[in-house]
Amino acid sequence: MKKIIPVLLAVILLFSSCGKKQTSSNNDINTKPPTNENHSNEQKPSEDKTSETKDENKEEDNKETSNNEDNINNEDVLIIDADVSSLSNKEIDFGPPPIKNNESQYMPKQTMELFKKYDAYYLGDKTKKEIYLTFDEGYENGYTAKILDVLKEKNVKAAFFVTRPYIKQNKELIKRMVEEGHIVVNHSSTHPSMPQKATDFEKFKKEFEDTEAAFKEVTDQDMTKFFRPPMGKYSELSLYYTQKLGYKTIFWSFAHKDWIVDDQPPVETTIQRVIDRSHNGEIMLLHAVSKSNTEALPTIIDKLREMGYEFKSLTELK
Repeated sequence: MKKIIPVLLAVILLFSSCGKKQTSSNNDINTKPPTNENHSNEQKPSEDKTSETKDENKEEDNKETSNNEDNINNEDVLIIDADVSSLSNKEIDFGPPPIKNNESQYMPKQTMELFKKYDAYYLGDKTKKEIYLTFDEGYENGYTAKILDVLKEKNVKAAFFVTRPYIKQNKELIKRMVEEGHIVVNHSSTHPSMPQKATDFEKFKKEFEDTEAAFKEVTDQDMTKFFRPPMGKYSELSLYYTQKLGYKTIFWSFAHKDWIVDDQPPVETTIQRVIDRSHNGEIMLLHAVSKSNTEALPTIIDKLREMGYEFKSLTELK
């Protein structure tokens, strides 16, 4: 019995020692902070493979880009090549210079330089007795058919700046304009301030493209690329974007207060205003919603011709 007791004690001590070692080992696994050493060595090959894969992908991308470029029509790609952050988007309200003695007066040099840079016009050749007759069409007020009758009778071609809703709601008038030799041109889709749209180029572009698409749907023709900014509001940035879309911006050198349908000037007043302010290279803006303009138009055309003026199309504007 005395011999058995020491043996039992030895066995108990042996198991107790193994338990402590296992506990200590488990504690080391749970509490030991991670190191970068082995992890780093393991990751290096992976990093090298990633680098190789990136290079391979880059080569494949270059191949695909090269192949795609062969299939892309350059005319379909719009390249904005200026740092647009340097272009001012301050909204400017266009106003033509006054007319004295049948001559267009001074336009600020800064404005002239801006217009020249971005293909914007408010006046044609000041040395020639030419007039460009244009009408703005935001909505139909029942007078456009009569205006077209007069233009046909007098053999005068005009430009009609139209919005997308106008096209959608007046398809037969649009077709007639085209059939009778007038140009139908872009006045935007929703008639906004273009500088406000210029904060997002895609929204800006949509104002043009939606109107173009509506015109194409009605006439099966592409729209001639002249644009009149709604309300005459513009900025350097909006002029730049308009130019990049392939358009010339068309302002005006004559307009009068004719758009308020419930406050129309007398016909004789309208005739006198137009005649007194006529001038070489004039871009005349009339609103087709005006009853006074419509009734005055035959006399206006006759009197201007008597004064030696010729009516020209915007496509002849230089």
